[in-house]
Amino acid sequence: MALRLIQLKVDGARRVAALSDAGDARLVNGVATTYDLALKAIAAGTGLEEAVKSAGTGEAVDVDAALKAGTVLAPIDHPDTSHLILAGTGLTHLGSAEGRDKMHKAAASAEKPTDSMRMFLMGVEGGKPKPGEVGAQPEWFYKGDGTSVVGPEAPLTSPAFALDGGEEPEIAAIYVIGPDGTPFRLGYALGNEFSDHVTERHNYLWLAHSKLRQASIGPELLVGPLPGHVEGSSRIRRGGEVIWEKPFLSGEDNMSHTIANLEHHHFKYELFRRPGDVHVHFFGTATLSFSDGIKPETSDVFEIEAKPFRFPLRNRLDVAAESPATVKAL
Repeated sequence: MALRLIQLKVDGARRVAALSDAGDARLVNGVATTYDLALKAIAAGTGLEEAVKSAGTGEAVDVDAALKAGTVLAPIDHPDTSHLILAGTGLTHLGSAEGRDKMHKAAASAEKPTDSMRMFLMGVEGGKPKPGEVGAQPEWFYKGDGTSVVGPEAPLTSPAFALDGGEEPEIAAIYVIGPDGTPFRLGYALGNEFSDHVTERHNYLWLAHSKLRQASIGPELLVGPLPGHVEGSSRIRRGGEVIWEKPFLSGEDNMSHTIANLEHHHFKYELFRRPGDVHVHFFGTATLSFSDGIKPETSDVFEIEAKPFRFPLRNRLDVAAESPATVKAL
């Protein structure tokens, strides 16, 4: 039995629901947010399951109805959005280099592999070190702070200047940093690591620009270990019809890095061990509609689902109005 946590609004108030494998969801007593629950568990020296048992559960909630009503939130947030760090690692999945390599192949000769392929092969050769050893360093990128996190059924908004707004079906891990700087992993969520692939294809040194976008996670936070093999589907709906669909794989069995190695290379920086902070970290993917020549359009709906998660992650594509920045001298 695995515990799942869902954040939602009930009669306008923030609440947390505990979801069982059977699909029974009940509100956790005395807790308004997943963050509050995590802090209580850390302070008590227990896990999240023990914290839920200690608090007890009450009123039942209909998660399907809440999703339709748009009252389900992202499964984690922070009361101060500047203290949530949204980041990720790429080229971490077996097969993940293929699409990226195609983007950058034109700039490389047949005798010289692209930097993307070299990075991928480093992971294949050294991304799963023996216990106690440090493995190969992965590609890493920053996406934003808590203002960039989008919940399920909410629109993913692409900037007006973006050249593309494309999905990336991934697993995201969620962490809270304890008072002594220890990162505590709460669990895992489905994620759409929304990116601008056209910008990235133009020049791989623009990867950092292409990743400064919103991302969506949820609906549920899976507490406990992630299965070694995660199999799901990613699709795009246009006008209610599926215009693209493909399976995707995740979990360590399908990755060139261990999760522990990715965590080591993220949290080795003291900057990322600031007490009280929340981290949402994407683990990468090998499946993109962009690789199949698909260009998402405004109002298309991205839909990602995978076992062992019970609910799909759906987001409509939107485009922001132009908002140019004006720099003034003081």
